[in-house]
Formats: sequence, structure tokens, C-alpha cells
Amino acid sequence: MENTNTPQQSKFGNWLKTSITARMLMVGFLIIILLIPLAFIGELIRERSLRKETALNEINQQWGNELLIYGPILEIPYKTFKEKTVTDITTKSVYNETIENIEYAYFFPENLKINSNINPEEKKRGIYGTAVYNSTIKINGAFSTPDFNNLEIDSKHIIWDKVKLIIQSSNVKGVYGAEVSFQNKNYPITSKYNKSKINNPLQLTLHTLETKNLNNIDASKLDNMSFNINLKIKGSEQIRFIPVGKTTEAEITSNWKTANFIGEFLPYNDDKINENGFNAKWKILELNRPFSQEYKNVIPDLTEFASGVNFMIPVDEYQKSERSAKYGFLVIALTFLIFFLIQTLSKIDIHPFQYLMIGLALTMFYTLLVSISEHSNFLKAYLIAGTSVIVLITLYSKSILKTLKFPVFIGLSLTALYTFIYVIIQLENYALIVGSIGLFLILAIVMYVSRKIDWNNG
Repeated sequence: MENTNTPQQSKFGNWLKTSITARMLMVGFLIIILLIPLAFIGELIRERSLRKETALNEINQQWGNELLIYGPILEIPYKTFKEKTVTDITTKSVYNETIENIEYAYFFPENLKINSNINPEEKKRGIYGTAVYNSTIKINGAFSTPDFNNLEIDSKHIIWDKVKLIIQSSNVKGVYGAEVSFQNKNYPITSKYNKSKINNPLQLTLHTLETKNLNNIDASKLDNMSFNINLKIKGSEQIRFIPVGKTTEAEITSNWKTANFIGEFLPYNDDKINENGFNAKWKILELNRPFSQEYKNVIPDLTEFASGVNFMIPVDEYQKSERSAKYGFLVIALTFLIFFLIQTLSKIDIHPFQYLMIGLALTMFYTLLVSISEHSNFLKAYLIAGTSVIVLITLYSKSILKTLKFPVFIGLSLTALYTFIYVIIQLENYALIVGSIGLFLILAIVMYVSRKIDWNNG
């Protein structure tokens, strides 16, 4: 049996060594096999990113979630009447009964000024960190005379002694100080439980803070009803406000230097960021936003018109690692192509097992990158992981290729390849054009080198 199989095995081995087609099939098969560990690495990055998000959510929940200010809003109850026809069972007589209900009208202020001073800091849980802050917020302005005609409400049915001032906020847990003054009289403020969750992309639950009944409202003198609100709130990640005033002016100051301004409206001052932090100012008019000043029975969801500042730490190492891993197939394919061309042009035998070891070394780059970047910045992690893999493959190829010039060429090629990928990762607006030009140049080089290969031989 051994004498029968040996010639067949020898024939197959010789075909694998001498046939260019066989080597190409073998290299292609190994590249496909190496996609399996690349997929596991991608899953590892997503799992570590999810663990980071869970840790940051725990910090935010304990300290205080992001802050969204919606208000103040004047809540005015009024009576509605409905006629109901009732039949007496005993006498069979029919009569009309008037049913009285209490409904609510909501009015936004005529002018609104928001001044916030934010003191952010970084909180950590294990190796993960997020931005949290203490804020001092001063809100003042005035309400004009409510126009009940627009809501088709008869003013004689208004319950003036039950009027309240309310503020909606995404973060009542972080409130550690609140003072409310209306018409120069102070009112205590309490939290009210809301059952409904506002439908918005961030799935924020807005809680209501409300005063007791405003007992100093003179129904005959409703114009220019002033208010002053002072809040001290602990929050995390970002702070936003909704421009509910006919004229809304907001100012947010902080010593945080990496602020990201977000939302429907951006600050109007060009010198908002300086070496000491930022001082951002907004001025939003009624003409700038498509909603009215009064509503009936329900407060609308206006979170899409919120604006503010994001204090989140800007660098996301997992996102960069994930982007880097997406180029794993390209790195493996180009590295194998280099070895294939060297093997074909120099007639040096490279065993499939040696290709496999080189491929596994290339995949190890990503596990090193993720693990090191959790304890350092992305650039240092990329340099350490890339240098380690390049040195490993260069030394290993020295034992395979037996000469010095080919390992040096491989080391320089890998260095250029990893540098090229790092540049693409850092770019955002120009990543596509730089990547396309780089791949075009690589293809041109391969076409130029491969012209000397006799593809018909073997």
C-alpha cells in the first residue's frame, strides 16, 4: 500500500510546488480560512465596546443622566362641559345632564434667558471613563397674556387659583438645588411622576417639576408675568435646552476644552472656544422654529429642536479598532501576495503551514491593538502592535527566504501598509479618496512586478 501511494503523494507535492495555479489556490484558501479569526476579533471588539457602554451607563445612572431642560411652561386648567342624554329607568323620562371636566392649556414664555455654568470632570469605573459635571443654571424671563382664543377656550372657564409653573427635565435625580420665583414670590417645587416615555431617538424619559398653585396671579393684569429659576444639577455627557421662548437667549460656559456643540441650532459667536474652555451663546427667535406658543391638553415632544453641548470624551478607541479590523482582509491578502510574488519570482519554496503562521501573526495585531488601547491611547497601541507584528514576520521570513533583501523588503512593505491604514483611520472627509488612490498605486505596483512571471509555465 505504501509503495502505491507514495508516487501519488510525490506527484501532488511536485504539482503544488511547481504549479503557479496550485499556489494561487492554496493562498486563496488560506485567506478564506483566516477570515474566521478575523470575524472572532470583530466580535471581541464589539463585546468590549458593549462592556464599556455598560460601565459608562452605570456611572451616569449613579451620578446623573444627561440633562435636557424643557420649560418653564405655564399650566392653566380650565373647565369643559359636555351634554349627555340620560333616560330615567323608573319614569322613562329623558333629560340632559351636563358633565364637567378639567383640562389643561400650556403656554410658553414670551422671552427666555438661560445661563449655565458647567464644571465637567472625568469619572472612571475600572479602565473606562466618562465625562460628568456639576451645573449651575439660571433661567429667567416673562410670560405674556395667554391667548385663549387660539385654543378656542372661553376665558370665563379658567381656574386661575390652580395655575402652575412646570419644567420638564430628563434628569431629576441629579437635582441638588432648586429655587423658583414667580412674580417676585418664591414657590416650592416638587417632582411629578410621568408614565409616558417621549418618543425620540435617545429614548429620554422627561420628568415634570412643578410648583404649587400660583396664588398671586391677577386675572386682570396678566401681561409680563416674570419668573426666576435657579437650578443646581449633576449630569453626564451632555446638556441641552429647548427654545420655548418667543425669543430664547442661552449662554453656556465651561472650562472643558473638547466640547462638541450639538442640536438643531448652533452658537452664533465665533470666538466660543478658547484656551480656557468655551463660552457659547445662542439666540433663537420664534421665526426660527416651527412650533407655536400654546397647546391644549398635552405638551408636545419638541426634543428634536433641542440644542446644547456634548462633553463626552472624544476619542473612542473601540471605534478606531473596529475600523482598523475592517482592513484585516486587505492586510492579509496583500501580505500573502508579497510572499507569493517572492516565491514565484525567486523559486523559493514556502510551505502552506508557513503561510498560515504569517496569517495568524497578522490577526494577532488586532488583539494586541484592542488590549493595549484599553490602557493607553490609540497611537501608542497602534505603534506597539504594528511594530511587534512587523518584527515577528520579518524575522520569521528571514528563516524562510534565507536571504536578507527579501525580509527587509517585507518589513518595509508591512510598515508602509500599516502606516497607510492608520492614515485612512484618522481621516474622515478624505478617507475614501485617499484609500482609493492608495489601492490604485498598490495595484499598479503589483501589475508592474507580476509582468515578469510566466503564468503559462506550470
